[in-house]
Amino acid sequence: MPDIIKIYTFCAAHQYHNPVWDDEKNYMVFGDDVRVHGHNYELKVTVGGPIDPGSGFIINLAELNKAVQDKIIAVLDHSQIEKDIPWFKGKQPSTEYLTIFIWDNLVEHIPPPAFLKRIRIKETPTIYTEYFGPQGENNDPR
Repeated sequence: MPDIIKIYTFCAAHQYHNPVWDDEKNYMVFGDDVRVHGHNYELKVTVGGPIDPGSGFIINLAELNKAVQDKIIAVLDHSQIEKDIPWFKGKQPSTEYLTIFIWDNLVEHIPPPAFLKRIRIKETPTIYTEYFGPQGENNDPR
């Protein structure tokens, strides 16, 4: 069964800091990322499911685009993640947590029989994080 993968972009800033640690340990763990800095993130949303024989699509891309725009991009774009988004209170604004945040806010907006299969966030040209949901790689609800 094929998957459909749609790519989106947004810009956001973040700052790593653990208030329990002193400045030396924060710098040792986070390096220069203890300063506020930003990224041009690339988000890949993978949707699985059967192909609708009428449209030939797994999901109507207009519906997917609206859900991603309303629930993800409108929230994250031009934000300082750990300061502007309540979900991140008490969490580092890492790509690991970012994939979970995106999953949690998008999964219920994928109309069945399609289903959210993977979230991939690329922070820089050399690092990305993938999340397959709480069930791992087996999120097919059928």
